[in-house]
Amino acid sequence: MTARFRALMGACAVAALSTAAGAETITVATVNNGDMIRMQGLMSEFNAQHPDITVEWVTLEENVLRQKVTTDIATRGGQFDVLTIGTYEVPIWGKQGWLVSLNDLPPEYDADDILPAIRNGLTVDGELYAAPFYGESSMIMYRTDLMEKAGLTMPDAPTWEFVKEAAAKMTDKDADIYGICLRGKAGWGENMAFLTAMANSYGARWFDENWQPQFDGEAWKAALTDYLELMTNYGPPGASNNGFNENLALFQQGKCGMWIDATVAASFVTNPAESTVADHVGFALAPDTGKGKRSNWLWAWNLAVPAGSQKVDAAKQFIAWATSKDYAELVASKEGWANVPPGTRASLYENPEYQKVPFAQMTLESINAADPTNPAVDPVPYVGIQFVAIPEFQGIGTAVGQQFSAALAGSMSAEQALAAAQAFTTREMTRAGYIK
Repeated sequence: MTARFRALMGACAVAALSTAAGAETITVATVNNGDMIRMQGLMSEFNAQHPDITVEWVTLEENVLRQKVTTDIATRGGQFDVLTIGTYEVPIWGKQGWLVSLNDLPPEYDADDILPAIRNGLTVDGELYAAPFYGESSMIMYRTDLMEKAGLTMPDAPTWEFVKEAAAKMTDKDADIYGICLRGKAGWGENMAFLTAMANSYGARWFDENWQPQFDGEAWKAALTDYLELMTNYGPPGASNNGFNENLALFQQGKCGMWIDATVAASFVTNPAESTVADHVGFALAPDTGKGKRSNWLWAWNLAVPAGSQKVDAAKQFIAWATSKDYAELVASKEGWANVPPGTRASLYENPEYQKVPFAQMTLESINAADPTNPAVDPVPYVGIQFVAIPEFQGIGTAVGQQFSAALAGSMSAEQALAAAQAFTTREMTRAGYIK
């Protein structure tokens, strides 16, 4: 136990003896991901340190969370005091003056310890507008036993051709085992996060340098066609309804041979208390097609204070606790280092105990390899790997995701979905003034 952690426990004990006077209630809006749920189970530690602050939680499915917090912050409704938002929203909302700067967090918070790739995405004109709770890229998680049974060896840096071959050989529908599980649920942060990153590796891009949509190009056609064939032939039934949480459950139940998704899932698929295949999981970089870009993304779930909050100081105290080095040690003391929120702090990856975690190095390599300023094979006018960092993308990305999800459900062909995406995106970008 480190001196810092002993001090934290001591502070908790002292605070627990104090009495609350004029307690202030803050409302935290968050996503129903495992790390966020785990934090709620550790709130007694925060309460002991801050008896004058009561935390109320609003925990929502990812797409619903985005809708609610976007509406609330745009109208300055003041419903929430702490928002859980992503790397997409932070720079846009920070520039619009919708978020409170966190540059005044106490020195012991050590903001300089945040990984540069993550911190840069949360900073606008030198102001840190959100603190990362966990950071992620994406990678392949696969069943080592099924891969061996298929007579294959997963390379550390596989191609999409290998993934297609492995998915075919690992599929055993009679045994309810599917070679690959991928996101199909419509949403700019659901299926389009995966498909945009995949398309990047095929040489596709959302827009050319003049903001002209590119869904009518061969690269998007190749990427979407391969995705639909993979999921139709080797994916689980009802895949068009599956997002991160649904595929996580399928993998933990032993029904997926491979799953390409967020690196943060690694602790959940290797946890014997939650995963039936915990002892048979391997990791590899997200696949490529040899064009110089892998299909991995860069993301962080972050805590931020909306400008409409009337309880800024209390909100900042909560954020400083929840995203601190001490919080990582708290999780480690309760549930082990493998379950610490990953991908945010350099000190975590320098910790000898965390270095023993089997997926730690692959996660760090994936994060460091992601470059939001250069996401595609060809030049683009935007920043963002699995999203385009413009305000209009949230609506456009979700609409395109609905077309691609419909294609996965069999309601239309790949060609029809791409044509609809091209027409809709062109119309919206023209209306927004990007296309003259």
